[in-house]
Amino acid sequence: LVASGAAAAWGLAGWPLATASAADAPRRRVLFFTKSAGFQHSVINRGDDELAHAEKILIEVGKRNNVDVVATKDGTVFDSDLDQFDAFAFYTTGDLTKEGTDKAPPMSADGKKRLLDAVAAGKGLIGSHCASDTFHTEGPGWENQATPDPYIAMLGGEFISHGAQQKARLVLTGHGFPGADSLAEDFELNEEWYSLKNLADDMHVILVQDTQGMEGVMYERPPYPATWARRHGDGRVFYTSMGHREDVWTNPSFQGLLTGALAWTTGNVEFEPTANLEKVCPGAHVMPVPKRRSA
Repeated sequence: LVASGAAAAWGLAGWPLATASAADAPRRRVLFFTKSAGFQHSVINRGDDELAHAEKILIEVGKRNNVDVVATKDGTVFDSDLDQFDAFAFYTTGDLTKEGTDKAPPMSADGKKRLLDAVAAGKGLIGSHCASDTFHTEGPGWENQATPDPYIAMLGGEFISHGAQQKARLVLTGHGFPGADSLAEDFELNEEWYSLKNLADDMHVILVQDTQGMEGVMYERPPYPATWARRHGDGRVFYTSMGHREDVWTNPSFQGLLTGALAWTTGNVEFEPTANLEKVCPGAHVMPVPKRRSA
């Protein structure tokens, strides 16, 4: 395959969207949860349609890879049988135990615990973009906390803020993660970039956010992780800060990463996410200053 158009911007080298062994892999089932208790992003706004943009794409990527994706905004699903799912995908905002913005039924406090327990016991979790803007930790928003919210501790990082959408450089550090090695060693992408905190020391960083030249005080910090994988107990967790824009969801490289994330979190491929945070972005825990003080 030859990279062109949007794919070329990522340096796509020809990642096949369906893994070579997809037809032979065990059939898996993933719950895609898209409730917005806080801000509702356009990519998961269903409007008059039955499914939102991101929901349709993840379902289609799943079909190509022997994975059944079930999309819902109904939080009561976490009080039901979670054993029917191999992994959970989150594109959510706010305190999901509250009805919030989209008025969809909230998750119960027990439902949240059941999710955390299910992942720790061996299920997978895929978080995209605003999954880190969910269940915020108590304390100042621009500071790291000693004890993050249990959901944030599972995910591996928490949203601080974002600036205007802009092109920024990402650096590939997670060689070996399914789908990642088809990306260029570094590439630029136009996106709404998240500044993140409460980063797990045991994560395997797949993509590093190069903050040099980025516009916005929230990016005035050393490089930090933008995409990672980690273990949570016996579970497998993948997160990427990408996914705000519709064209990112249609980008073959992003879909390639989702393909790898689906395969790894459901246990269809093996990859050991060895910790590399300190090696590839040693200043990741340094926080930006929220306001400039006058002299």
